[in-house]
Amino acid sequence: MISLAGRDIAHAWGKFVFTGLGLGLLLGVTLVMAGVYRGMVDDGKALLDNSGADLWVVQRDTLGPYAEPSSIPDDTERALRAMPGVAEAANVTYLTMQVRQGGRDVRAMVVGIVPGDAWGSPGWPPALVAGRRVTRGHYEAMADVATGFRLGDTLRIRRNSYTVVGLTRRMVSSSGDPMVFIPLKDAQEAQFLKDNDAIVQNRQRTAANPAFNRPGVPGLLSAIQASQTSSNTVNAVLVRLLPGAHADEVADAVRRWKRLTVYTRAEMEGILIGKLIATSAKQIGMFLVILAAVSAAIVAFIIYTLTMDKIREIAVLKLIGTRNRTIASMILQQALALGLIGFAVGKITATFAAPLFPKYVLLVPQDSLAGLAIVLVICALASVIAIRMALRVDPAEAIGG
Repeated sequence: MISLAGRDIAHAWGKFVFTGLGLGLLLGVTLVMAGVYRGMVDDGKALLDNSGADLWVVQRDTLGPYAEPSSIPDDTERALRAMPGVAEAANVTYLTMQVRQGGRDVRAMVVGIVPGDAWGSPGWPPALVAGRRVTRGHYEAMADVATGFRLGDTLRIRRNSYTVVGLTRRMVSSSGDPMVFIPLKDAQEAQFLKDNDAIVQNRQRTAANPAFNRPGVPGLLSAIQASQTSSNTVNAVLVRLLPGAHADEVADAVRRWKRLTVYTRAEMEGILIGKLIATSAKQIGMFLVILAAVSAAIVAFIIYTLTMDKIREIAVLKLIGTRNRTIASMILQQALALGLIGFAVGKITATFAAPLFPKYVLLVPQDSLAGLAIVLVICALASVIAIRMALRVDPAEAIGG
């Protein structure tokens, strides 16, 4: 009966080939969507791995620095360095914005790091693929290759220009935006300081406020004006622990004595994947269910059509004594063959299309194997309608037709 199914496929090979191609493109989109979700998860884990931190110290009662805004004084780092179990602590800022280079804009996460820190300190990229690290206190930058920037390019971030001196790879935010590293002071200015017009307007409003013109408030106006032109704020402090130190114990101590929120690696991963990516994961899951239903409908329709085209042949088979199980097996084999053709086309399509997507697409073998199993199950279920119709065919139709 394998030869019978094969001969029937060869007889209607055009329908099988074109249906397999259409189904394959649909399955290719399905695999790519699963790869997009995998890529989002991998981006989040890469962000945490590349930060080199064991603990993230952020503003109290926030999910910062990646999921929510966070602002803490930059002198918090010195206090954390003195705590038991802490090996290193580094201030860091994160700001997602449009970085201009020449006549084009690139959406990137601008990261502020402390120049001169030892390579491999928390917040620093773990390695460079070209160039050197940032050594000066101002106007130098390291960029991920995904930005398209090259060594020597001049970037515009807010009011200042920066020269690209180093290139990194796979340094991305949780949303997949490539990173650009600049000195911390410059990053603080870009994120927290107001522009000149805003500062002048604030000074005029402050000076015009009667509360500051009364006697007995010496120096308060000057202090407020000075605070408008300086920034001593960072988004987070990245902490690396000593060998043998327990992250939960150190985190509890920081929460108790510093009145700040602290996240361990497991907690931060839960925030990135469980909160930031959760909505996207549900949306992708809904699309996968819809695509699976559409795939099943396509397979059911084509198998039903092929079965309808050979009603007379099925009646002849019944007339000569062919068992129902044999006829059902033939239809099932055709459905599975269609699924295998579609999956092969879909896998090839997804493999070649994945690098063309702007977002990182991660295709893993486990998803391919699961996809193959699901496709075969869908094809088997889709063949049930055609099998039921074939089994109801009256052998007399072979004579009466």
